[in-house]
Amino acid sequence: MNISKKIQICLTMIILYCLTVLNACAQSIDVTTLNGKNIKKEKLTSEIKKIMNSEKIPGLSMVIINDNKVVYHEALGVSNIKTNIPVDKQSIFEGASLSKPIFAYFVMKMAEKGVLDLDKPLYEYLPHPGISPESMEAYKLITARMVLAHQTGFPNHANNQLIKLAFTPGTDFMYSGEAYQYLAAVIGILKGVGFKEQLNELFRDEVTHTLGMTHSTFIWNDYLESHKVFGHNSKGNPTSNTLVEGGWNGKTFNAYSSLHSEASEYAKFIIAMLKREGLNNETFDDMIKEHTHFSNDNPLKQQVGQTGWGLGFAQKSTKYGVMHLHTGNNHDFQAYTMFIPKQKYGLVVFINCDKMPLFLEKLSNLIGPQF
Repeated sequence: MNISKKIQICLTMIILYCLTVLNACAQSIDVTTLNGKNIKKEKLTSEIKKIMNSEKIPGLSMVIINDNKVVYHEALGVSNIKTNIPVDKQSIFEGASLSKPIFAYFVMKMAEKGVLDLDKPLYEYLPHPGISPESMEAYKLITARMVLAHQTGFPNHANNQLIKLAFTPGTDFMYSGEAYQYLAAVIGILKGVGFKEQLNELFRDEVTHTLGMTHSTFIWNDYLESHKVFGHNSKGNPTSNTLVEGGWNGKTFNAYSSLHSEASEYAKFIIAMLKREGLNNETFDDMIKEHTHFSNDNPLKQQVGQTGWGLGFAQKSTKYGVMHLHTGNNHDFQAYTMFIPKQKYGLVVFINCDKMPLFLEKLSNLIGPQF
């Protein structure tokens, strides 16, 4: 064997050794909690499994972000409690209303590109066909900014009824998926793509492809067919992991609820929010500042301490800094995310049942307040 060949072999062995050591070091990094304590990953996983068992949570996908990086990613439990098919790190969950903040990020991109003006009345782009006569004049005040901050007065869902506004747009708060879908239709018209598969492709081009969220989608596809876990109803019985007759048809871009993803992919969006990637700095300022301030009698303020809403995320003041958060609830699937820029900290959780509040309560007891 010649000398150059020996040197090449030695260098290869050194590189492999270094990679092994680095990987071992990465695996041993502790998770830093919000109260500044460290917890071993193995210990954290063990405790999470105990919570899942005690609360009968079938499956979970979860990420913790420290210093703007993923330091903990686990997929635990089963896809279907009847078959015990395990959840893995490729398993896909329903994001439910975690659709809204990432859609808001997409809207801000469209605004930066001049596709729409956040403060121009939406009816000038696309008249809404389902407004009740007594609300016709007031609805003409609605802008994209009001939609993202839940200030439209639209109900959460119209259920094929004419929409009567609850208040003059811009003067109060009412959470509304219906308003988000109106805004999605506006963007679809402005871009000439409608509100189905082509809008999803535009979203993926502008957001998920850029962020590396390879399998996250608002529209059904073959990957979901083979990787989506089963939901579980309030009795703990499996529901479905495919399209259900009478429900979402899989072809409509539901801006308020149809995102499918998992924790490590959605965490890339949260890290983009923390690191301010993909939008101008001024746009991030606009997105996370409080646009809607809750009154003292607001149920969200009374029950969980939320103080208001930005353009996509709710807000809550904590001793660790302002928490930006969003919940997701499709009943047999629930999801949650939050981030605190001051701490460079974030959390993403997807589960395939309706036990998220109980999970977050016990997780907070373990690693500090997460909600």
